[in-house]
Amino acid sequence: MDSMRSDPAGSVSGAVGDPRESSLAVKILIAGGFGVGKTTLVGAVSEIRPLRTEAMLTEKSIGVDDTAMVAGKTTTTVAMDFGRITLPTGLVLYLFGTPGQDRFWFMWDELAQGALGAVVLVDTRRLADCFASVDYFERRGLPFIVAVNHFEGAKMYAPEQIRAALDLEDDVPVIITDVRTREAAKQVLITLVEHVLMATSRRR
Repeated sequence: MDSMRSDPAGSVSGAVGDPRESSLAVKILIAGGFGVGKTTLVGAVSEIRPLRTEAMLTEKSIGVDDTAMVAGKTTTTVAMDFGRITLPTGLVLYLFGTPGQDRFWFMWDELAQGALGAVVLVDTRRLADCFASVDYFERRGLPFIVAVNHFEGAKMYAPEQIRAALDLEDDVPVIITDVRTREAAKQVLITLVEHVLMATSRRR
């Protein structure tokens, strides 16, 4: 297969290739609503010290940021999170966590430039918060998976129930995870890479 190379700035050349053929670097987006675990996922798997652009929640966020289900959250991402992980295949993933609130969505087009695919993190207690992310990647035709980040006290749903609630296509993977653990977060990324390779193979 041909290969694809993407630097953190988003330059891309060639087509998606099998990561087992050579050492490649690709760009991945981590998206989802406010407080869903994007920063946690990047921090759990990154082999370098993650770059975080977080600001403290202040009185100005009252009535704007819904913290009802994440009462312990005191900061929010205002630009992006950045980390890097090398998979056993040699594939290097540059991870870009997107801001969750709609007032920062103007940054998404810039972050999405050159991305190979995306993970949409979901909290079942606030399912509607991920609708915008799903719509965004569907409109752009960017391959994505849905990862349900299970929070303590949240009701468990089967992947097919989540698929139906989000009106996802049958080929979009839906997995249940806990991104606080490195292995679980890594499996989320592996699932995305496998999905991208499958999607590319179908297009060819």
